[in-house]
Amino acid sequence: MPVFMRALADSWRSLIAWSLAVLFALLLYLPLFPSFGATPELTRLLDSLPQELVSTLGYDQIATGAGYVQATFFGLMGFALGSIAGIGWGAAAVAGDEEDGLLELTLAHGVSRVRLVLERALAVAVRLAWLSVLAALIILALNDSAELELEPVNLVAAAAAHLGLILLLAFSALAAGALTGRHSLAVAVGAGVAVLAYALNAIANQSEDLDWLHPYSPYFWAFGPDPLSEGADWANLAALYGVCAALLGIAAVGLAIRDVGR
Repeated sequence: MPVFMRALADSWRSLIAWSLAVLFALLLYLPLFPSFGATPELTRLLDSLPQELVSTLGYDQIATGAGYVQATFFGLMGFALGSIAGIGWGAAAVAGDEEDGLLELTLAHGVSRVRLVLERALAVAVRLAWLSVLAALIILALNDSAELELEPVNLVAAAAAHLGLILLLAFSALAAGALTGRHSLAVAVGAGVAVLAYALNAIANQSEDLDWLHPYSPYFWAFGPDPLSEGADWANLAALYGVCAALLGIAAVGLAIRDVGR
């Protein structure tokens, strides 16, 4: 798969940079948990904050290891880092090359458009999978020293949910780029989906009357079932990866039926 291999070879520097960002984020937050756990000071701090803000940030369970990792990494920094990396890679996969005038050159070498989309999407997926696996391995390595008491099988479930979510954002950007050939629009679509997913979940957390919004948020599909505490929710994981597959199909068909070139 030359297109796939070329995409990986061209992105190794950015992959290292994002890997270091994940490492630093986890090393910044997780070692603090033993001194930050269920203490009277934490209880007073949470009581002083508006309940809506606590629910939005996921701090209602922050006194437990699973709740702390979810609130600080998977639900916040990991989501932000993965979203930025995934959207950037997804937008560049087709639209970036097209705006730079390189896509026509690749297609001129006998590579079909569908194959190009699939191989570059696979390269994006492999990079994002590496970030999710790396995060899980680092958390597992710090599990005992940080007194998180996480179950390894639940950590795998959380990593799978995290990967499905950021992959959905990346493929949203890739599909938009394949349909339009515009890199900036692809980034905007991916970012818009990320903001909408997070906002819908945050709004739905404010009140039981707004709970009906949860099923419309991919963020909730990933983390609403609380995989770090409860394990995998197969229905929600199927929804995440099913939408990813649908977006990949849209990207392949979109590039196949339109004219390429600025």
